[in-house]
Amino acid sequence: MSETFGTIGAILFGFAFYYPLFMAYNWMIGALYYFFHYEVHQGKVEEPPELEKYPGVTFLVPCFNDEKIVVETIEYLLQQKYPDFEVIAINDGSRDRTGDILDALAVKHPRLRVIHHAANQGKAMALTSGALLTPNEYLICIDSDALLDPYAARWMMWHFMSSTRVGAVTGNPRIRNRSTLFGRIQVGEFSSTAGLLKRAQRTYGRLFTISGVIAGFRKMALHQAGYWSQDMLTEDIDVTWKLEIGKWDVRFEPRALCWILMPETFSGLWRQRLRWAMGGAQVLFRHFRKLHGWRERRMWPIYLEYFTSMLWAYTMALTVILWGLGKVVDVPQALQVPTLLPGFSGVLIGITCMLQVAVGLLMDSRYEKGLFRYYFWMIWYPVAFWIINVLTTVVATPRVLMRRTGKRATWRSPDRGIHTT
Repeated sequence: MSETFGTIGAILFGFAFYYPLFMAYNWMIGALYYFFHYEVHQGKVEEPPELEKYPGVTFLVPCFNDEKIVVETIEYLLQQKYPDFEVIAINDGSRDRTGDILDALAVKHPRLRVIHHAANQGKAMALTSGALLTPNEYLICIDSDALLDPYAARWMMWHFMSSTRVGAVTGNPRIRNRSTLFGRIQVGEFSSTAGLLKRAQRTYGRLFTISGVIAGFRKMALHQAGYWSQDMLTEDIDVTWKLEIGKWDVRFEPRALCWILMPETFSGLWRQRLRWAMGGAQVLFRHFRKLHGWRERRMWPIYLEYFTSMLWAYTMALTVILWGLGKVVDVPQALQVPTLLPGFSGVLIGITCMLQVAVGLLMDSRYEKGLFRYYFWMIWYPVAFWIINVLTTVVATPRVLMRRTGKRATWRSPDRGIHTT
């Protein structure tokens, strides 16, 4: 490499192509340890264990312009196999018929209560309103397009009942809409990245984030953390960090399944991934000063991992820029990047990527049958989603730095895909 690449170009190229390789094996090792230690040794468990007690649980469902999907979500949620629960739907200033539909459902279902906000105040405020208006200590929050497995509450409550240190439990989101290439790729992505990373992060220390679409909370922990921050673009990442900095345990429960809708167009994916990237950058900047002490050492790995991932994205972008400049102008020898083709290292990365996907699908196939039918669609994952993730990260950081401090994050109607199955 040194014979054809400039010194700096070789460093950039090497980091860009070998960092994902290192992290993939790091994640797979950690995830497989978690899988065999915490999941396989229990055997094939179809139903959650009986609890000594079943304290009241409140499901919080924030809604905004959801007239087409909210009935299915609420009626599915009311089928929970848990003895003592209520549902609070928060209509956050919807401009369609969401409020009227929720009121009609409340008349039909005594377990459902509806809160109406006169204006759009954002998901964080909607969740906080619901949390403050229930006497129950345990909350499970789902998105308005989510279909929650009937046993999810019992699986999540098993963690809360096992330890008073547990402040939150995140579930296992699964993709509903699989009729397009983007939809099918995301089936594998959620197993090979989201589920696999949560297992690995639990092995090595702390979770980077709960899944905002399905998460359970102990209200005492939320109160101590100050509930959800209203100015954060990804309130789920922020509340995770606040809980963990406050010494609360945040766990992952792969059997708490939740079926969700995801974007299936490039524009929809771009908006979603840009918001995720901006939210991650916000959290890194906001909580940096809180992580200096030795007592916060268990947070260092996830901070370093995400910071290095952001650095990797900029390295990828800079490598491409230097390669492109070399085609039109004379670039100094030290900065030369003569090719973007990684050669043998590219083959190794491709094999590793498909191995990571296989490991993720294997673990989640205990809870969802037929996942491997989507395996070979994942060959497109590095091409499509790595490019989107690199570009959104590069765009997100300066936008976060320029964003006004304290500006409330309000709703925008999301892209929920083209078809559902």
